Amino acid sequence: MDFTLTSYMDGQLRQTVSTFHRYMYDKISWHSRMIGLVGPRGVGKSTMILQYIKEHREAERMFYVSADHIYFSSHTLIELVDDYAKEGGSHIFIDEIHKYENWSRELKQIYDTHPDVKVVFTGSSVLDIYKGQADLSRRAPVFMMQGLSFREYLMMFHQIETPLYTLGDILEHRATIPVDHPLPLFRDYLKRGYYPFSGESDFELRLRQIINQTMEADIPLYAGMNASTGRKLKKLLAVIARSVPFKPVMDSLATVVGVSRNVLPDYFLYMEQAGMIGQLRDDTGGIRGVGKVEKVYLDNPVLAYILGAEATEIGNIRETFFYNQMRVTTDVISSRHSDFEINGITFEVGGKKKGQKQIAGETDSYLVKDDIEYGSGNIVPLWAFGLTY
Repeated sequence: MDFTLTSYMDGQLRQTVSTFHRYMYDKISWHSRMIGLVGPRGVGKSTMILQYIKEHREAERMFYVSADHIYFSSHTLIELVDDYAKEGGSHIFIDEIHKYENWSRELKQIYDTHPDVKVVFTGSSVLDIYKGQADLSRRAPVFMMQGLSFREYLMMFHQIETPLYTLGDILEHRATIPVDHPLPLFRDYLKRGYYPFSGESDFELRLRQIINQTMEADIPLYAGMNASTGRKLKKLLAVIARSVPFKPVMDSLATVVGVSRNVLPDYFLYMEQAGMIGQLRDDTGGIRGVGKVEKVYLDNPVLAYILGAEATEIGNIRETFFYNQMRVTTDVISSRHSDFEINGITFEVGGKKKGQKQIAGETDSYLVKDDIEYGSGNIVPLWAFGLTY
């Protein structure tokens, strides 16, 4: 194999620590012929595949490469895999696949011509991965990875081990954390804990760079936008940050941003798929939901604090946290009478003084309260909903 590639891989593996695994680590079928791992920038996809290589390379031949390596200025992915297969390689991991032109077509050819080589690829540009799936058809299942849950944050940054809890466990008050006072840790998580790199000294600068890259490069490149349209998209995100949670009124938003109201639904979907916002619908949840959009949030509490700055309201943070955490394991939709609905159960989210008025007529309903350590009856602490993945 090319010396520069092997040296690059060895350098990346030396820097990789395996003391903590993300929630997706044990969910991925690593031995499938081809799989994809996608998610917003900065959530730890590259680290996870490097951990897997580091922990299994003694048993099987594995190779790691980043698709933006200079090697690919004069070589193709197909050439690399051809050479790797001749040397008896069994697994190849291709990071940042969206940075390689025509990546999906070449992966399709690799899949068809090298049945003995297993391929894992990652992509930070979720949008481009969606577009490429058409070429791959049913050859490669794609796993979607989110940022840290409150539970993962506790383990990664404080070495506090907490088991996984189901929604049923939480509602029956079985969810616990082995600390006397969870609220100080929860406050820190809301401001910094969603991204694995939050412990770095330049965390805020790096996060702003991720936001800029997503809004100014990933989405415009995918959607074929020119530079001026890309700037309008970033302006739209700023408007959203000052207003969330809100029900989008397309006419007024179009006037503020300076675009046609007809393109706004597409812009919102692009931002949702890229991990910048979340859209709460009145029917089937998730990005592929078909329901009408009832509310728009920033994707996670950390983004809300970074982009909203002094305008950030704690009520917004609470709802953003609940929606962000629960959507990973279940469909979350809007409620006709309250904030959220999951599997027919109604949830009203608020502070410790929040009353039962808005859910008074609901038979299966819960009051999710911030600023409380423990719950009882139909009152459940907000932090407990961060322990499901």
